[in-house]
Amino acid sequence: MTSSDGGTSAARLAALEPGTTTVAALALFDALPPLDVDETLGRWAGRGIPTAHPFDGLLEALGWYGKRMDAPDDVHPLVFRGARGRLVAITPTLLPLGPALRLAPVVPPAVAARAFAVLRPLLTTTRPQARLRTVAYRGVPSAAMVYDRLPIIDAFRRVDDRTVLGVMDLRGSALPYVFVLRRDR
Repeated sequence: MTSSDGGTSAARLAALEPGTTTVAALALFDALPPLDVDETLGRWAGRGIPTAHPFDGLLEALGWYGKRMDAPDDVHPLVFRGARGRLVAITPTLLPLGPALRLAPVVPPAVAARAFAVLRPLLTTTRPQARLRTVAYRGVPSAAMVYDRLPIIDAFRRVDDRTVLGVMDLRGSALPYVFVLRRDR
């Protein structure tokens, strides 16, 4: 796909991945085409895009792998590397998101990672924690992940056949968390 400024969407994303502003990340998001729900099925490796959001770098420090979308009603929004590198899904409803938003900027990532490593076995689940639906976000209907018991929607747009740009819309957060997903083969 070629964007209106003459560069490819993948090249624009690559330029933003080391760090950018929320405005620039959302400008790329808005320029990308929507996805159908079926196009999001599979296992995806994820990485945050630094935009000065309190969660910047936090998920990676905790061992975040990405997301697993087995079927429209069978979705695991938070997949982490567990013991011996094994991938495990966790229950996001047990995470203290409010305190995490406040504390993430002041707690050293190494401290958060050690605490999470202790808690991760208690948070692990095999039950789906979200669903995929078509949702209009920023005026465009596209595939989105709707968390079952949290006020979170992850909206997706297509960068290319293997790459998706995501925006986590969390009630109570003034800024969206921006991330990229790459299909795991």
